[in-house]
Amino acid sequence: DDGGSSGVLRKEKGMIPPGDIRNCLVALADAEKAMTDLFQHRFGRNSGTLSGHSTGNLLIAALVDQSGGDFEAAVRRASDVLAIRGRVVPATLATVTLKAVVEGGDEVSGEVNIVKNGKRILRVFLDPANVEPHPEALESIRTADVICIGPGSLYTSIIPNLLVPGIAQALKESQAVKVYVCNVMTQPGESDAMTASEHVAAILANVGTKIFDYVLLNNGEPGPDRVRALGFYPVVDNLMNESDFVRHDPLRVASRVISLMDKVA
Repeated sequence: DDGGSSGVLRKEKGMIPPGDIRNCLVALADAEKAMTDLFQHRFGRNSGTLSGHSTGNLLIAALVDQSGGDFEAAVRRASDVLAIRGRVVPATLATVTLKAVVEGGDEVSGEVNIVKNGKRILRVFLDPANVEPHPEALESIRTADVICIGPGSLYTSIIPNLLVPGIAQALKESQAVKVYVCNVMTQPGESDAMTASEHVAAILANVGTKIFDYVLLNNGEPGPDRVRALGFYPVVDNLMNESDFVRHDPLRVASRVISLMDKVA
């Protein structure tokens, strides 16, 4: 992440961009809504140097300072503040830049530029490529009963984590129920007009190995046959919640994943 508040903090403080970590912490929080709302508050355009910053990002940055530059310790302290259920662990603690090769062969650097480039993304890669995976991430994958990959931005959220050395191999070797939760909609600048099977094919092409068995699909076209042809088990249901934005209904998704666990068991 090199855009918005996260991008500024990454550049000015040399820290891991906190935005995705913040969102994960809030998603798992048991704290009062007032606290999670505070973490997600974003300063408006007329806020001077604070414009665009998320309060949660600033709080994590402050915790990094208080922890002597230790990002892991900062995340643990933020986890305590939000009373989260579970743990949030980055795939790597290294500072990396996401790069893409787009249609025509041009190379684009940085998440923001990749999404804005306007050309079809052919593949993405990390620079540097040989970063160390987080040991806790590998251990969590090894001991998991079920692993859900996604939903999220295909080329700038899902695939980059899988490119960290050791992550894909750990997923491949895991005996857990492994499910890719495919997005319910395409994303402008990233997955325009891509079908569900093309999402799966893009992951295979970039990662180079099969890392999940099931693909959770929202009802509608294209049908599951193309996903099945790629060697995966399609699980099709109405997974949408349109109460505010078109997104996954968390209870429906959880129900289908649990049913898969029961089926395999």
